[in-house]
Amino acid sequence: MTEALIVSNVLQWVVLLALVVGLFALARQIGVLFERVAPMGALMLDTGPKAGELAPAFTLPSLTGPEVRLGGAQSHSTLLFFVSPTCPVCKKLLPIIKSASRSEAAWLRVVLASDGEEPEHRAFVGKAGLGGFPYVLSQELGMAYRIAKLPYAVLIDERGRVSAKGLVNSREQLESLFTAKELTVASVQDYIEQQA
Repeated sequence: MTEALIVSNVLQWVVLLALVVGLFALARQIGVLFERVAPMGALMLDTGPKAGELAPAFTLPSLTGPEVRLGGAQSHSTLLFFVSPTCPVCKKLLPIIKSASRSEAAWLRVVLASDGEEPEHRAFVGKAGLGGFPYVLSQELGMAYRIAKLPYAVLIDERGRVSAKGLVNSREQLESLFTAKELTVASVQDYIEQQA
């Protein structure tokens, strides 16, 4: 009987040690996987003004209020968010833009931009509840930033320089623009590469 207890005790310790080794191996693999799947920021396209360059200066009429001045020194940073009434991803991101505008109001103003026919955009502003944001229509603005895909966002700092920009499809990608500004890097990918 005593031998059976000793054998079962030894087996339990062997199993426990195997579980501990397995747990450490699993934790290591999770760490490796986390490094491989690093957070992706907004997809930065290599066109238009680069991060650190002066943003093109524009003064444009807004569908929702007075003229909007873009570029040059400002009291707040500006998130220039390019949208379209026919873009489903843009519509999905609008509540996120509204939330970011409220939570970051101390340092950020949001300007929505598009091009096309004014009546369509006025209807879009009303339907989506965007009356609280400056909304500009300008083909020249899109061409200056070389916008090819939507939704696209450009973060312009208080000095009038492009802080970060990119194609944004999620809250994380939008917030990566704010993170890039805080870290004074062109993008989160650049920061990760610098750390490696």
